[in-house]
Amino acid sequence: MKQMSKEDVIKLFEEHDRRWSRLATLDVLFWSSFPWPMLKPPSDPEQITYPEVQAYVLSPHQPGEKTSKERIKDYLRKWHPDRFETKLLPKVREDDRETVKEGAGAVARHLNKLLSSLSESDENGLFG
Repeated sequence: MKQMSKEDVIKLFEEHDRRWSRLATLDVLFWSSFPWPMLKPPSDPEQITYPEVQAYVLSPHQPGEKTSKERIKDYLRKWHPDRFETKLLPKVREDDRETVKEGAGAVARHLNKLLSSLSESDENGLFG
């Protein structure tokens, strides 16, 4: 895969925002319906790795003025199993449902790990 330009990354974030907005309006969802938080779309849950999610969430090209922690918390609100599995998972086509659930779970785990690693480095930076 060729290196994405800054413009490509910014366009990807804009497209993902549009896709999140659209999810609520769709009746049937598929694996491909979701704006997985990665710079390169995964084809299955195994491709959703911590380094990929980290690179996406901590990208300097993310829109807005939020801190990294605020951004991670925003993504966690979208991907957290309690919300995801009640609001979006029931709309996923049955053939894709288990895979999407697994992928969303991987995203939530990586986001939690990222949040706790930032919290630890903040504490070490402030008091270390």
